[in-house]
Parts: sequence; C-alpha cells; structure tokens
Amino acid sequence: MRRAVVTRPAGEAAGWAAALGERGWAVAELPLIEIAAPPDDAPLRRARAACGDYDALMFVSAAAVTHFFAGQRWGDRDGAARCWAPGPATARALRAAGVPPGRIDAPAHDAEQFDSESLWLQIASQIGAGHRLLIVRGQTEGADGTRGNGRDWLAQQCQQRGGTVDWCVAYRRQPPGWSAAQLAQARAAVADGSIWLLSSSEAIANLGRLLPGTDWRRACALVTHPRIAEAAAWLGFGTVIISRASMPEVLRNLESMP
Repeated sequence: MRRAVVTRPAGEAAGWAAALGERGWAVAELPLIEIAAPPDDAPLRRARAACGDYDALMFVSAAAVTHFFAGQRWGDRDGAARCWAPGPATARALRAAGVPPGRIDAPAHDAEQFDSESLWLQIASQIGAGHRLLIVRGQTEGADGTRGNGRDWLAQQCQQRGGTVDWCVAYRRQPPGWSAAQLAQARAAVADGSIWLLSSSEAIANLGRLLPGTDWRRACALVTHPRIAEAAAWLGFGTVIISRASMPEVLRNLESMP
C-alpha cells in the first residue's frame, strides 16, 4: 500500500489525511508544527476591533484567519477592507468566516505558486500613498526560545508604494512534542517508501531537530514551494518533488510517481 506522512499542524492535517485515505493511501499524521494562542491576546482583540480602520487585511494562512476571528464572523461594522489570502486554503477560511467572496483577493487559480509574490500580482494596483494594511500572522517560537515572524516581502512592496503597514500576531507556531510512538513511526517512515508531505521550511527544520543524525537519502519529500524544496534538499532528502499547494495538485503529483 502507498504510504504518506502528513506533517501539517493537527488542525489542518485531518482533511489532508481523509483525502489521501479516500484514494487508497495509508497515512501517518506527524505534525511538525504546533499551533497555539498568543500568550497575550489583548493586541489581537484590539486589532480585531479596528478592522474598519484599514484598507486591506492580509492573512498569511488559514490559521491566521481562524485565530483572528476566534469564532466571530465578518460583519458590516468591520468596514470595507479588502481581505488578502496567499492561497486557496486561506481564501476558504475567509469565506467560512463570513467575508464576502467579492472582497477576497488571492492568487489566480492557475498561479505557478501560491505565495506573496503571486498575490502581489493581484493586489499591487490597490496600493498607493496613504493605503493602510494590517498583516495578520503567526509568531514562531523555536525550541531554543528564539522568536521570528516570517518573511516581510509583501509589506516591503506596500511601503515602497507609500502605504503604511501594521502587524498583528494571531497565533504561535512552535516545535511539536512527539511521543515515543511518533518518533518510532517517523524513523520507520524514513526508509519504508513513505512520501513526506512538507509545507514549510520551518517544519523541515523541526524535523531535523527531532531526528538528528538521520540519513534521508532513501526518503522522498513532496513540497509546495521551491524555497521548501531547498530546505528539504539541505536536510538530505534523496528525492524532492515540487507541487502546487492545492489538494488536487498534490494528489496528481503523488499518483504520477512511479
């Protein structure tokens, strides 16, 4: 039986595992990132109340949408801001939160990659002097206590056109705490023909820390962006396949493998 390792956070992994299972794949769920609420949600609540002050809100992921709205729904009091999504999962989360589809901007459905660069092609014309943008994102907390907030490429493009940018941390990303059983499952998947589905460079860095000294030359990774492919190759994966991030494309690439 074909085997796949789904490494997305627990809240996102179930849908991927179900879709793979329906196509006859044996699935191991081994999250490489844990999602948690920020330690202080007061800034998040203030940002949520100020939606109407912005021309656009950029959500970096579906998790950003979920934690920003926290069970509330978009309403008329939130103003006329555009909502930007770097990919289809984030766009779906925005629609589920009640954002009208006509107010959501996302990369073209046939974009080569779902990322900030592809999103920029759709929204660059909106930006000018005085444009106000709120970026809703996560904060990475490393195993060593360090923190980071990811790429600021799109914010820089907006600022260069005269826009102003604010940031809001809606959730934390942190390394997972694997059980002994999960560690054993992961070690077996290194050499048993499993395909590792990897959707962030951060996840790959966590994998390297969880399984130090592992020989990955017999392992295969399917990744969703060239930058992630570079990280997988650096870790030592013998085979790295790049796919667009949508489930149909991931399944197509998986099922075309020999």
